[in-house]
Amino acid sequence: MPQIGYTLSSEEHSPNDLVEHAVRAEAVGFDFVSASDHFHPWVSAQGNAPFVWSTLGGVAAATDDIDVGVGVSAPIIRIHPAIYAQAAATAAAMFDGRTFFAGVGTGENLNEHVLGDHWPEHEVRLEMLEEAVEVVRKLWSGQNVSHHGKHYTVENAKLFTLPEEEPPICVSAYGDKTATAAAEFGDGFWSVGPQDTVETWEDNGGEGPRLCQLSACVADSEEAAISTVHEQWPNTGLPGELSAQLPTPKHFEQAVQMVDEADIAEGSTLTGPDAQQHIDSIQKAVDAGYDHVYVHQIGDDQKALFDLYEEEVLPSFS
Repeated sequence: MPQIGYTLSSEEHSPNDLVEHAVRAEAVGFDFVSASDHFHPWVSAQGNAPFVWSTLGGVAAATDDIDVGVGVSAPIIRIHPAIYAQAAATAAAMFDGRTFFAGVGTGENLNEHVLGDHWPEHEVRLEMLEEAVEVVRKLWSGQNVSHHGKHYTVENAKLFTLPEEEPPICVSAYGDKTATAAAEFGDGFWSVGPQDTVETWEDNGGEGPRLCQLSACVADSEEAAISTVHEQWPNTGLPGELSAQLPTPKHFEQAVQMVDEADIAEGSTLTGPDAQQHIDSIQKAVDAGYDHVYVHQIGDDQKALFDLYEEEVLPSFS
């Protein structure tokens, strides 16, 4: 059976609300939760962007059994891989006995430009990510580490707080080149989609958990759901690589002026109260090769999704 999860949307909710959502997700019967790692929301209407590692401390204290992941962090510019290694190790140690998924990717300019560093092209960022994962694994060994690489330097660093088991490092990929690289240096695969690139990852020897996020808005009607998505998550309608390049919420707000409700209706977001639509979409992701599928409920009304999944969706996968 696939593992079904719930998104802790850091862009839309306060840290305390996210902790409460995690508690509710566990009570409803979700297998895992995944928290997003952003410095900014995509657009100002979303209204939040708490520091994910602080939020996870609250989640660890408030829940008992549910597995947890971060989907995904970019330990390449805003956060040095040595600091990421310590943060993720601490979080994993707090979730003692549970699986902690360490999702990583090449990031977006929206979050990574804030220290004034140059935003490199994707090929360079992928090279940086591979080296960053190397640094993280060295530090997770518990040994004293010095690393003098092309992109990162670490001098006499040792982590003293480590989990009993290393978290799987699941690499996010949207194209074949990145999926091929992810198969080489990752312990799993992460996507928003489902993306067909999971096949490329598998064909190149990728092994481990395969996580996929689906976007949804459960509301009283399809029209109400589309309106909510258009107001609070219009960035879902932006094409291509634009989301990786724009630097601020203001720029996203300018770009999404080209997105209307018809675009939302024609997109991949699950809208409305139809449980079968969710069941079919999860099954489609499973059929595509994903074994962990989690759902992001867009908007303030998280209860609507919790109720639908508790009563109709999760029983279909139990």
